[in-house]
Amino acid sequence: MFALVDCNNFYVSCERVFQPQFEKHPTIILSNNDGCIIARSNEVKQIGIPMGAPAFKYKKILKQKNVKIFSSNYPLYNDMSNRIMKILSAYSPNFEIYSIDEAFIQFNGFEYFNLRQNCISIKKKIRKWTGIPVSIGVAPTKSLAKIANKIAKKNSFKTKNIYSIDNETKKNKALKCTPIENVWGIGKKYTEKLKRNNVFNAYQFIKISDNWIKKNMSISELKLKKDLEGIIHINLNKTQTSKKSISTTRSFKDNITSLSDLEERISTYTNHCSQKLRKQNSSCNSILVFISSSTHKKTIQYRNSFIIPLPYATNSSIILNKFAFKALHRIYRKNIEYKKAGVILMDLVNSNEKQLNLFNKNINNHNNLMITIDRLNKRFGNHNLKLASQDLSETWKMYQENLSKKYTTKLSEIITVR
Repeated sequence: MFALVDCNNFYVSCERVFQPQFEKHPTIILSNNDGCIIARSNEVKQIGIPMGAPAFKYKKILKQKNVKIFSSNYPLYNDMSNRIMKILSAYSPNFEIYSIDEAFIQFNGFEYFNLRQNCISIKKKIRKWTGIPVSIGVAPTKSLAKIANKIAKKNSFKTKNIYSIDNETKKNKALKCTPIENVWGIGKKYTEKLKRNNVFNAYQFIKISDNWIKKNMSISELKLKKDLEGIIHINLNKTQTSKKSISTTRSFKDNITSLSDLEERISTYTNHCSQKLRKQNSSCNSILVFISSSTHKKTIQYRNSFIIPLPYATNSSIILNKFAFKALHRIYRKNIEYKKAGVILMDLVNSNEKQLNLFNKNINNHNNLMITIDRLNKRFGNHNLKLASQDLSETWKMYQENLSKKYTTKLSEIITVR
C-alpha cells in the first residue's frame, strides 16, 4: 500500500504555527514582489478568491473581508518542509519527497499492521512536532493514493483527513467521482481529447482499451491507466535528481529604463544562478537572458530573449556574467520601461564529467576562487562578496511588505516565549 501525505494549505499553515492568532482567520500568501496569490486558507477559498489571482485586482475585497496578507517566506517554508520530511522518513525506508508539502510512503511488509492507526500516528506526530496539519490518502498504487488524499481533504469532517481505498467498491466509487481533468498526470491537451471521446471521469478512463491509449496517447498514460486499475506501474522515485535548468526571474519594484540598471539586475541574477549551479556540482553549456516591459501599464510593450551557447561548460560567475551581458546587449531597446528580467542556465552537465576544450587551458581557472567565494558567503552571509558589476552599496531586495520573521532559520528572529 502507498500513502500520500499532503500538508493542508502549507504556506498558510507555516505562518499560523508562529502566529496562532490567525488560526481560522482568512489568510493568503503572495508570490515574489507581492504579486499573485499562491496560497489560500479555507476561509479565503469560501470567499471565492481564486488561486493565482493578482493581488491588486482583489485589493478591495481583501480589505472588506479583513484578509490577513503575508509575503512569501521561503526560508521558513523550506525549513518546515525539511522537518516534516524527516519525520515521515522514519516510518518506512520506501519514501519519496514529491514536492515541498507532499511525500509518498510505500508500506511493504505492513500486512499485519493497522495502516489507519499508523496514519493517525503520522498525522498526530507531525501536528505535535511541527504544528502543521496534514491529510493522508492510502491506496494500492500512487495514483489511487492521490485520489484518496483528495477525498480525505475534501471530506475532512467525515474522514478526519485520512482516507483509504482498500477494496474494489471504494476504488470504483472514487474513480467515478474524479473528473478526468483532476486525474494526476493527465494534462489539458489529453483532457480535451478524452472528453471528445466521452471520457469524463477516471472510471471511464480505465475502461478504455490499451490499444486506444497506445495509439492516441503515450506510454505514460498507459502506465497511469494500469496504476488506476490497482496494478503498480508508477514506482517510487527515491533518488533526488539534479535540476535540468536553473533560473532566477524577478519583477522590479519600480520600472527600469537604463541599460546600466538592467546590467546590475542581470549580473545579480546570473550570480545567484551560478551559486545554485555550483551547489549541485553542475556546469552549464548555454545561457538565456530575457527582459520584459510591464503588461499592466499602457506603455510601449516589449519582450525579448536571447540564448548564447557557451564555448565550454562552466559554473564560474565571472564567465557567465560576461556572456549574460552579451545576451542583454543584443535585446536591449532604449525608451522602454522594463518591469521584469531573468536568467536561465541550460544544458546542464555534471561538473566532474564536462567536456574539456583542447584549445582553452583556462577552463578551470576560477574553480578555487568560486569555492572560496561560496564558503565565505555561506559563513558571513550571501551578500558579503559580490562581483564588481553588482551594486556594491545596495542589496536589491524583493518587495515584501508583509514578510514574517524567519523563526526557524535566523537566530536574531527566533520566536520568543513570554
